[in-house]
Amino acid sequence: MLVELQGQIERITYSNEADGFTIARVKVRGQRDLVTVVGNLAAPMPGGILRMTGEWIQHPKYGEQFKIASCHVTVPATIHGIKKYLGSGMIRGVGPVIAERIVDTFGEKSLDIIEENIGDLAKVEGIGKKRIAMIQKAWEEQKEIRQVMLFLQSHGVSAAYATKIFKFYGDRAIPVVQENPYRLAMDIFGIGFVSADRIAENLGFGKDSPVRAEAGIIYVLNQLADEGHVYYPYEPLMEKCREVLGVDRGVLVDAFARIESDRQIRIEDLNEAPEAFEANNKAVYLSTFYACETGVANRLRILLTAPKTLRAIDSAKALAWVEQRLAIQLAPEQREAVQSAIDSKVMVITGGPGTGKTTIVNAILKIFAKADARILLAAPTGRAAKRMSETTGHPAQTIHRLLKFSPAKGAFEMNFENPLACDVLIIDEASMIDTVLMHHLLKAVPAVATLILVGDVNQLPSVGPGNVLGDIIASGAVSVITLKEIFRQASQSDIIVNAHRINRGEMPRFNPAAPKTDFYFIQKEAPEAVLEIILKLVRERIPRRFGFDPVDDIQVLTPMHRGIVGAGSLNTALQEALNPGEGGVQRGQRIFRTGDKVMQVRNDYDKEVFNGDIGRISRITPEDQQLLIRFDGREVVYDYADLDEVVLAYAVSVHKSQGSEYPVVVIPVLVQHYILLQRNLIYTGVTRGRDLVILVGTKKALAMGIRNDRTRRRHTRLRQRLGG
Repeated sequence: MLVELQGQIERITYSNEADGFTIARVKVRGQRDLVTVVGNLAAPMPGGILRMTGEWIQHPKYGEQFKIASCHVTVPATIHGIKKYLGSGMIRGVGPVIAERIVDTFGEKSLDIIEENIGDLAKVEGIGKKRIAMIQKAWEEQKEIRQVMLFLQSHGVSAAYATKIFKFYGDRAIPVVQENPYRLAMDIFGIGFVSADRIAENLGFGKDSPVRAEAGIIYVLNQLADEGHVYYPYEPLMEKCREVLGVDRGVLVDAFARIESDRQIRIEDLNEAPEAFEANNKAVYLSTFYACETGVANRLRILLTAPKTLRAIDSAKALAWVEQRLAIQLAPEQREAVQSAIDSKVMVITGGPGTGKTTIVNAILKIFAKADARILLAAPTGRAAKRMSETTGHPAQTIHRLLKFSPAKGAFEMNFENPLACDVLIIDEASMIDTVLMHHLLKAVPAVATLILVGDVNQLPSVGPGNVLGDIIASGAVSVITLKEIFRQASQSDIIVNAHRINRGEMPRFNPAAPKTDFYFIQKEAPEAVLEIILKLVRERIPRRFGFDPVDDIQVLTPMHRGIVGAGSLNTALQEALNPGEGGVQRGQRIFRTGDKVMQVRNDYDKEVFNGDIGRISRITPEDQQLLIRFDGREVVYDYADLDEVVLAYAVSVHKSQGSEYPVVVIPVLVQHYILLQRNLIYTGVTRGRDLVILVGTKKALAMGIRNDRTRRRHTRLRQRLGG
């Protein structure tokens, strides 16, 4: 039976940002103890008054709770409530100390003062004009956000995303959502099609609605892009859309036609010869990916055919000179690579660890510098660029910084009209570059420049869509040098020797009794046992025996996100082991604390922080609703509303580790991971470790992964466009 209940929120025990589900402890008049209430709440804040309709339930573990059916949140009326409310972090510029001073000065009229006579806050110690302006802006925003939240909550959307929705659309939020709720999925990071679909249903949009079918196709294509596909074949795509949307084929056929007409997608006929005709043998692209893939192919063709500006270099003399200058004897395949770099316009140098790629790059740099060439070096990630600078002695930067993204224009400043000032461009870790980034990079490379791509094609392909390095190599359109010889110094490292064994499909060799080894395997079968040993390794055993810092030097890499030894579970356990404590900022089920190791999970050009960058939280300021994260010595400000852009990074997926090198990596390898266990995944994980690699799990699982060299096919047409 439904009953009514009113009370004041004392504290929030749990709040899930994805669905708004909240557990709160509430002070109810006439009840001696705090009442536990559970249900969906619109932006609950300590001190707020809840007017609830619901029912009393008995939880088997937690006892009596009040389950909310509907609820209305209002501002508090008591001094205690107002103090909690203002000090909760809801109003930027007001923390617990300032809240107490405001309430001590104005008592029960505090909220009225902020609403009607905000200038009077100047009477409070520590509040000046700047803080008053900040408080006024935040208060006005909160009023509008509350309206948006009430509207969204009444239509089944999580209150947690109201701030983002309001921030993006402003006072147009409600009409935009009413007109086309599917825009939320396209415009706002964190709100997916499923959430938008639920809102649309509550607003009365039918299952066969044209706008739903169009949005659904775009959603499915974006999901496939997240799996690495640049396009998807028409018929399999049609089946996936029918499965997701539950509508007839005719509805989707019409929707495909409309969004193709609107240029949201491009459909390309793959029947290149009449005799090979196959019905609906078509490639469906999101328009952006079509433009990028065709753009990459076109720019590479231009680079290959345009003349060089550099004067001709005698490669035989140059090789003899550089060997003398570097006091080394280049191996035959290294000499071939240097000669190819001198003679070619576009070339690829690929090979595993220890095969001398750095030596080749240094030789190429010396020769081109002697010829007075303007040389630029870049890599996809900050860590890779930093390593490139250290090994070459030549300044290197990330591709994003090289291309100079302009937040004001929403585009890179370096492009066709404003090309890079270089004669030679060398890109390291090229296997990480996806189709979109390669398109933007090649737009900025002068047609007369020499482009040298360096990378390991046997690693996992890019996180983003495409298989750019692999397709360029397979096309046969450019000069490719594949390095296979492991040099003497590198052959003393078990990490390097075993990486090459794995790449050849052989089991690594383990020699724990050797006086010096950098590669270990710890046999554990149960996931719980693997988790336990990883915690001990990171917290105690590795730091004690080898002297590495458990947070800065050791990186746990895992094949999966879910499960006991998935990234989510490992991060929770490692955070508790390495950075325990009270407080912090809660976002859904995650808590961020000062000192935490975190990773950015999307490109944020305004902040100049990119997908895969790892940093440490240096400060949290509740009164400003902000925290500061330090990335490679640079502090970046994050609003609380932006925290879905970062995740804990004590453990990260192997995919996310690409382009990075860590002193120590620890990798769980279990048969539960069989879906993702592939040779290139294990190889990529192992090659991320510089000084020490430890695998934990079963040799059966390791053998399964090493045998599985069937990499997941990505649908791309770059190889064909280049003539391969």
